[in-house]
Amino acid sequence: MSGSIIVAIDGSAASGKGTLAKRIAAHFDFAYLDSGSLYRAIGVAVLRKSGDPTNEAQAVSAAKNLDITQFTPEDLRTEAAGVAASQVAAIPAVRAAILQFQRDFAHTPPHGKKGAVLDGRDIGTVVCPHAPAKIFVSASLDVRVARRIKELRAKGELVIEARVRADLEARDVRDSSRAVAPMKPAEDAWQLDTSALDADQVFDLSKNFVAEKIAKAAV
Repeated sequence: MSGSIIVAIDGSAASGKGTLAKRIAAHFDFAYLDSGSLYRAIGVAVLRKSGDPTNEAQAVSAAKNLDITQFTPEDLRTEAAGVAASQVAAIPAVRAAILQFQRDFAHTPPHGKKGAVLDGRDIGTVVCPHAPAKIFVSASLDVRVARRIKELRAKGELVIEARVRADLEARDVRDSSRAVAPMKPAEDAWQLDTSALDADQVFDLSKNFVAEKIAKAAV
């Protein structure tokens, strides 16, 4: 294991963890990995071949042959990509295929960075269980639905609230009930409910928490 400082940020869809992780990485000049983008890319790769993201053979093949450079941010941020990501992420062999990539990124960050911030569902519990700073971000379903609707409308997508709510509920069930690496807070994670907080408040609280953890790790 390297001397890299690892910050693990987990949480449910639309909880704000991605926005937080990017800001934390920028503030501390750490490398950033959105692990969800890996699963999104795998899901989209399956869809591009008119496949079924719940089909294990198809999903594993896409994971083993993944070339993240073949996807634009726009490709990966659609609602269909999010649903497909949750489906392939429930397949143990898919998770195993990208686990080492995530760990290598965390322990040996690119571009000579001294630390890495990873966000996902199982970073603190499975990918980097020894990370010194772990945050589990949550928010009420109503708040998350409102946030996702705002995000989708900003991209010009047609939004049906009932469908957004159903998709988030289904993803919560898949993410928290899968047999391997279910979404749950690590025992030593700081649990942060963002329901009543704006992005700046979430960042300020988390920035202070991470700074304290970095200071302790350096002792």
